[in-house]
Amino acid sequence: MSPNAHITSHRKHRRPATQSWVVRTGVAGGVLSTLAVAGTASAATATAEKPAEATQEMEIPAFNAALSTSIAQSAVATQQAAMDTQIRAEVDEAVDVAKAQAKKVKDEAERKAEAERKAAEAEAKRAEQDRASRDSDRTDLGTKSTSGSSTGSHASGNAATLVSFLEKQVGKAYIMGATGSSAYDCSGLVQAAYNQIGIDLPRVSQDQSTAGTQVGLDNLQVGDILYWGSAGSAYHVAVYIGGGKFIGAQNPSTGVAERSLSYSPPTGAVRVM
Repeated sequence: MSPNAHITSHRKHRRPATQSWVVRTGVAGGVLSTLAVAGTASAATATAEKPAEATQEMEIPAFNAALSTSIAQSAVATQQAAMDTQIRAEVDEAVDVAKAQAKKVKDEAERKAEAERKAAEAEAKRAEQDRASRDSDRTDLGTKSTSGSSTGSHASGNAATLVSFLEKQVGKAYIMGATGSSAYDCSGLVQAAYNQIGIDLPRVSQDQSTAGTQVGLDNLQVGDILYWGSAGSAYHVAVYIGGGKFIGAQNPSTGVAERSLSYSPPTGAVRVM
């Protein structure tokens, strides 16, 4: 018996080499299996996430393009609306201006028509008064003719003849140097009128203004010669027909006309009848 036989051995029992290899192989297989499973899961996760990211990457440009188109369309619509508003405003302003101008023209035309109407009424009234005045003068002349002396009757008859002739010349033309029968100048008309009653007068107004007896303008009688300017140098003459009126060849634009003494007050008068 060995002297060390009673000493307990502390050495561990060694496993067979085959068993140790199997264990190691199993452990390694488990680790590899675990890694394989983890890899497969990771690959699956990566595969699942990648299409989503790709889809997002494809959708963003499309969304941006749609947004840009919408913004552009909105800008165009806003600009068109602004232009439409401006055009409507300009049209409304033009219409208002046209209405104002039309109203102004209408008002002016109405004022002018009213003025012309009043002028026509006034002219008709004056013409009626003139006719009444001439009728009155003729009545007075007729009365004087029947009640006066033979000399007075002759004078009154001459006045009536003178006035009748002058009234028939109203409206005829004024032509410098003319003495009738379709046109006259001022002294030519006076000379022609007095020729009707057998009185021969000088040809020109300067001489006619001194051909008779000077009389005051407040003491006129039918047939008196009115003159404008100084006696002996008068530049215009006409014949007094009574009722504050005279008939004369006025000027080229007026011709032979009947006027009131207030229209153009004469300077003096002479009496030749």
